[in-house]
Parts: sequence; C-alpha cells; structure tokens
Amino acid sequence: MSGLIAIAAGLLLTAGTLGVVLGLRRTDRPAAPRRPAAGVWARVTRRPSGAAGRRRDLVLAASVAAGLVVAAVSGWIIAIAVAPALALGLPYLLRVPRAREVELLEAMDRWVRSLAAALTTGRSITDAIRISRRTAPPLIAEDVATLVARLNNRWDTTEALMRFADTLDSPDSDAVVAALILAARRGSNGASVTLHALADSIQAQLRGRRLIEIERAKPYVVVRQVTVISLVTLVGVFVVQRGFFEPYHTPIGQLILSVLILAYIGSLILMRRRAQTEPRPRILVGAVR
Repeated sequence: MSGLIAIAAGLLLTAGTLGVVLGLRRTDRPAAPRRPAAGVWARVTRRPSGAAGRRRDLVLAASVAAGLVVAAVSGWIIAIAVAPALALGLPYLLRVPRAREVELLEAMDRWVRSLAAALTTGRSITDAIRISRRTAPPLIAEDVATLVARLNNRWDTTEALMRFADTLDSPDSDAVVAALILAARRGSNGASVTLHALADSIQAQLRGRRLIEIERAKPYVVVRQVTVISLVTLVGVFVVQRGFFEPYHTPIGQLILSVLILAYIGSLILMRRRAQTEPRPRILVGAVR
C-alpha cells in the first residue's frame, strides 16, 4: 500500500510540475472564431468597421427597443419599423453632404506650398515630391506615398504624376498635377514661382468654394430646426394629450401615418440630392495609359 501511495504521490507531483510549467509558458491567443453571420450583416447593411459600426449597432438596437415600447403602449405597429428608420436615417439626411472637393483643395494647397518651400533650396520637382511625403496632409498622404514609390522605382515623372491624378480623380487636382508636369519638364528654373502662384490660385478657389458651402448649409440648418421642433411638439402632445392621435390607431390611420412619414423622408432625400454637386469633367484623361 505504501508503494502505491508513493507512486500516486510521484505522479501527482509530476503532473503538478508539468501544469505549472505549461501555465507559465507564453502562448499566443487563439484567433477569434469567424462569425459568418456578422460578415453577412456587415455586407447587407453596409456596416462601417470599428467604433462607428458598434455605435450604429447600438443605435439600431436602442431604436428597435424604443419602437417596441411605443408599439406596446400606443398600439402603433408601424413604430417598430419607423423608430429604427428615423434613428438611422435622420442624422444622415439632415447632415450637409461631405464636400470632398473643398477638403481635397485644402490638402493640395498645403502640399503645393510644401513643394514650393523645398524647391527654394535648389532641388528638382521629383526630389521635392520625395521630401513632401513626410509632411503630406492625411487626406492625400497615402497617394503621395504611392507616387514617391513609383518615382523611386524609376517611373517616368509624367506617367507617375498622371497616375497620381487618376487616383485623386478630381478636376482641381488635375490642374495642380498639370502644373507639376510642366515644371518637371522645364526643370527647377522658375518652378518655385509657378507653384507659389498655383497655391495662390488654389486659395482663391477655396474662398469661393467655402462661400458656396456656407450657402448650401443654410437650408439644412432650417430643416434641422423644423424637424427638432416638430418631433418635440409631437412627443409632448403624445404624452399630454394622447387622444389627439386616436385616429391613427386604426389600420387606415396607421397607413396614412406611414404615407406622411415616407413623404417627409422623401422630401429630405430630394433635398440632399439637390444639394450634391454634379461631378465636373477632368482635364487629364487618357494622356498616359
């Protein structure tokens, strides 16, 4: 019996030692299992990645819960669909469309001025572009890095700049790239003066574009105010005088309410489409292929 106890004690001691050693070993964390349903959900709903996607899922869940509560209290079944649609759609429809051309012009202005500053030391256009990679604005930093990589791989300067213009895909950036191509062909003589003049021209364009954006934003400010006032008023009336909404408890009333909500959302969509600027034709197309 004492022999069996000794063997058991030895096995337990060995197992304990191995457990301690394995526990102290650093192991890589296993990869999180892939969730096919999450991928399908992201593709179908165009869910943004990262914190923005998690925030949108939280808003969606909260709005669905609110719709269920309203449906249970008031009997409006359409609230289950209307609440998420308003929670996700109104912030998008009441926000001024992103002015990419203005942001791109601001980035190009900073980049051109950094190029002009580098040219004052006697460097060539290609050398100035290589130096500007470290200080390129975030909006075009990746595109400038690709341009520098092509120049380092002995691409022709004109062809590399043309590919850079194709990536930016903007008539305003085409004007900047065209000036850089001309400066590269002529050499560094006078290139700094040309780029400074180009930067001044971009500044003049920016002033005009910003005034246009201010005018475009004015209708959105009015519509946001009207929407907020209307929603607050309707919620207040619903809480204080619920009988005002009694006709909408019937199926026909809910159908009419759905039509009214869809008409309002449709007007917001139409306003947003009218506020979007039509794309202008580029000037550097098909020169190098």
